[in-house]
Amino acid sequence: MALETWLTRTLGIEVPIFGAPMGGRAGGALVGEVSKAGGLGLLGAARYATPEWVAKETAVARSIGGDAFGIGLMTWALDDDDALLDAALAENPPIVSLSFGDPAPYVERVHATGALVVSQVNTIDDLRVVEAAGVDFVIAQGGEAGGHTGRIGTLPLLQEILDATALPVLAAGGIATGRGLAAVLAAGAEGAMIGTALLASPETIGPEYARGRLIAAGSADTVYTSVFDQARSQPWPARWGGRALSNAFTSRWHGVHASDTELATAYDPANPDLGVVYAGEAAGLVTSERPAGVVVRQIAADAERLLHRFAE
Repeated sequence: MALETWLTRTLGIEVPIFGAPMGGRAGGALVGEVSKAGGLGLLGAARYATPEWVAKETAVARSIGGDAFGIGLMTWALDDDDALLDAALAENPPIVSLSFGDPAPYVERVHATGALVVSQVNTIDDLRVVEAAGVDFVIAQGGEAGGHTGRIGTLPLLQEILDATALPVLAAGGIATGRGLAAVLAAGAEGAMIGTALLASPETIGPEYARGRLIAAGSADTVYTSVFDQARSQPWPARWGGRALSNAFTSRWHGVHASDTELATAYDPANPDLGVVYAGEAAGLVTSERPAGVVVRQIAADAERLLHRFAE
């Protein structure tokens, strides 16, 4: 009962854990295993995904974890082409994540299908934008998070967001164990979204070397940078950098004035020293390759034990 929250009651899930919609990493197998374990996995429909990919990976997720799943979209990319939103809604997910931009043009379309809309926010200004757009709940994503994120730490951001809104709030960024989940639930969050904690799981997609690199990394071995976006011609708005594992590429190019052409020439996704592994500051807490379902169940069980201890 310690882990029963607005999130579990509203979505009919067992534990208040979302699997992050990590572009290039969170495919149907990962999403399904998170949901099968009692949480809710979110498919990472990045800008470069296709409608066919969304349909294929959603079918995989459903075959493993049933209908408890969501689809995550990058709102700024929809402003140029909203075909991925149409593809997502065709799958009838109960949750659609519209993050990194103003979701106002899309919320009504999502609600018309009966789905709830959640947005990740990185500042109070972000919160005000998505509140005005009519989203159903928000995720306070701190700068410790892997991949694209803001600059404010999870704990100060979470406190600020909780005090500033009546919407249900989840937390993300640096949460990879039961201690982290217990901490944000005790603070008033309705759940947590985890990403880095799942990146060494065999169900992830992406380069094979990524799991080993994450396991070997410590929590200080990340960098907040835009050089990988430049190298891959990903037109992310300048306000969102990406947190990735440091490697030879970031040592050479991060903070250096270089053209996109130079960066593209130097970048090699097949080479662990020259490719990107987006991961957060919880990297030091990921020390072995474990199935996603095991990770989710362990985090939930440990959090429940800790919260029960304080309730006695």
